[in-house]
Amino acid sequence: MTMPDEATVILYTDGACRGNPGNGGAGAVLFDKNGCVAATAKRFLGICTNNEAEYGALIMGLKEALEAKHKNIRIFLDSELLVRQINGVYRVKNGRLKELMKDVRKYLSMFDGYTVEHVPRSRNKIADRLANEAIDDEIET
Repeated sequence: MTMPDEATVILYTDGACRGNPGNGGAGAVLFDKNGCVAATAKRFLGICTNNEAEYGALIMGLKEALEAKHKNIRIFLDSELLVRQINGVYRVKNGRLKELMKDVRKYLSMFDGYTVEHVPRSRNKIADRLANEAIDDEIET
């Protein structure tokens, strides 16, 4: 895919799971080109695996960016597995993850340009917090 231009939105997502499988949550944060938070989202995913939560968070974040009419996106994930699967380094073997990857590919194809990069967990704190809040909010109710 082409490298996004300067009008790029930046997306960080993270999935959390209490147990594997267990209660899962998704968190996403969009930053504008100036580094300001443009939007955040969180969602309880129900019982899922950690990898399913990571995919769910990315899909949620991509939808948020598309709904906001962004055309170019830089994506940062702390899941090396997911980054390598999206970038074609690793094959997706798990049946459920294959279905989720189809959704990821569908949403990525709606952008004019995108990149997907790995980021250390320490640089993904907002998305991580949102994913865990989604679980906490559901468990507390």
